[in-house]
Order: sequence, then structure tokens, then C-alpha cells
Amino acid sequence: MNTFGRLFRVTTFGESHGAAIGCIIDGCPAGLAIDLEFIQQELDRRRPGQSSIVTQRKESDTVQLLSGIYEGKTTGTPIAMVIPNEDQRSRDYGHLEEAFRPSHADYTFQTKYGHRDHRGGGRSSARETAARVAAGAIAKLLLAQQGIQIQAYVSQVGDLKLEIPYQDLDFSLTESNDVRCPHPAMAERMIEHIKQVRKAGDTIGGVVSAVVTGCPAGLGEPVFDKLHADLGKAMLSINAAKGFEYGSGFDGVQMLGSEHNDLFEPGTPARTRTNHSGGVQGGISNGMDIYFRTAFKPVATIMRDQDSVNEAGEAVTVSGKGRHDPCVVPRAVPIVEAMAALVLADFWLRQRVARI
Repeated sequence: MNTFGRLFRVTTFGESHGAAIGCIIDGCPAGLAIDLEFIQQELDRRRPGQSSIVTQRKESDTVQLLSGIYEGKTTGTPIAMVIPNEDQRSRDYGHLEEAFRPSHADYTFQTKYGHRDHRGGGRSSARETAARVAAGAIAKLLLAQQGIQIQAYVSQVGDLKLEIPYQDLDFSLTESNDVRCPHPAMAERMIEHIKQVRKAGDTIGGVVSAVVTGCPAGLGEPVFDKLHADLGKAMLSINAAKGFEYGSGFDGVQMLGSEHNDLFEPGTPARTRTNHSGGVQGGISNGMDIYFRTAFKPVATIMRDQDSVNEAGEAVTVSGKGRHDPCVVPRAVPIVEAMAALVLADFWLRQRVARI
């Protein structure tokens, strides 16, 4: 499926080396003021070539609004946006027309469809996520009217882990460095580590953490469409994502129930002393901060020769070519925010019809 969401629905289209990528949003309420400059700023945070530690593909990622907006506001009809591809180098992928890159989607795409676009991974390329960021920007504008804000940041690169609680971080510093870590000293260490890994022709993984503030209680469904389940689905749909946890996550298994329970404090609306639940209980938001982490693997394309096979099952050597990120997490930050925004916008609309 290429569509995400129930009421706030987003369909993306396009390939890495096609004419363009884009999205169609259906279900966005009429009357929402659209800030084109904000949408472009979000895309600029994700675009390639923005620093020395990301892919050097040169794309302006200039978004074009085609429909659904009139006099600066949404009309309630489908919103179409397109982002032209400007800097494809398809020749860099000629050697992969029949060969499969290790840990890429080449083999699985070929097995599923029997016909694939090998240029830059085609539809499986992370280039597709630019369309998600464009759609997520509109979802952010909708959520901002309700006082809901989403802030993601890089909390780990390789074994360099930021141990400081998010409450003690200054998120205004997130965009002040190339790696998007709101702790300047750790950011410098992360950047240097990525540079060394790139110099060695290799790649490294990391973790993007995110915090949602201002989310009211009541968003989410109690059974299959739990809020944390849909957030997990959204994050794991991002290229290179390998793990998702919210609240206490896996560390919670080391705690006793008496330690893990979030006790309520008197007052209205209800608040809890701790937030091991990560803002979600029973699949429904409880009004506390929602916080979660998404783990990303090392980028599969490395600048080294690797053993592989071709479509005939014959042994081949795959050489790393083209322009690729040595670490995906700096550019994944706005993608994580965008996907979280799409989930929350959808659940916010669904909550409006949940009761009389």
C-alpha cells in the first residue's frame, strides 16, 4: 500500500530517479491556513547535500502545491504536492541492473514484482520520504492549532549515547549543528565519529528520540489501532528503521510494578508523578508527554566491495558507488517528526467523532 492513515490520508508517489516525487493528502479539514515557507523549511531540513556528513546529491526539494489550497487556506479537497528530482546520476547504478546489493531491497523487490527500477533503489529509496515530510508539515500546521508540538533529535550515533533526560535538554539547539543533537559537546563527538566512519568507506547507525507535548488525553483506540502501535508502524515504515520503543521501553522490564506504575496526583486534568507509560495507557493518550525512540541501522551502501549474487544466482562483487549518507539519523529527524504528525493528525480527527 502507498497510503497511510484513516481520516487524514496520505498517498505518496514517485521514485528516486523518476521525474518527481510527491503526495496527495485527502481528509484535511477546510480552512487551515497553509504556510508554504514552513513546508519548504521542513523539506530543507531533510534534503540531501545540506552538510558534509550527509549524501552530496544536490536537490533543492522545491515543493509545488497543485491543488486543495485557495487564498492560502485548505479547501477540504485533496491537496496535491510535487517535488521535482533535479540531480539524478543513473549511471552510478548501471552495475546493479542485475545484481543485488547486500541488505538492500533489491532482491526482495525483484522477488515480489519480477521487475524493478534499479536506479537508486527506485521506490524503495529514502528519497520517497521527502513526500512524507511535505505531508507531515501540513499535519504539523493542523496540530499546532491544537497546541500539539513534536520535537525529534539525535540521541545516539554508534556507541555515542546522550544519557541526559529530554526534560533537561534545550531543543532550541537541535538545529544548531549538522547532526541535530541538542547537546553541543555530544554533537561534536557524533559529527567527528561520522566523518571518521565515512573516511573509512563505511557507515554507522543511530537513534532518533522524539517528544510530543500538548497532546490531549483521549487520542488512540483501545484494541488494534492503539496510539503507540500506530506510532510504531509509522516509525518502522521509515527506511533503515530497525526498532521502536516508547516510554520506559525495554528498560522497563528491569523494574518492579511498584516502581513502574505512574501514580496519579490530585487535580484536573489528571496528571501522573512519573511517566514510564510514555504518555500512552491502554493505547490511548493520557495527556502526559509522549516520548519514543527509533533505532536506525547503518546505511547498507558502503564504499567497499562486497560479495553478492545476481538474478541468475551467480556470485558477483558489488562495488559501492553513488552518493549516500554515512549515517542516516541527521536527516531522519524531520522524517520522524513528520510521521508522528501524520499519526496524531489522523487520531485527532478520529477523536472528534468518538462521542457526542
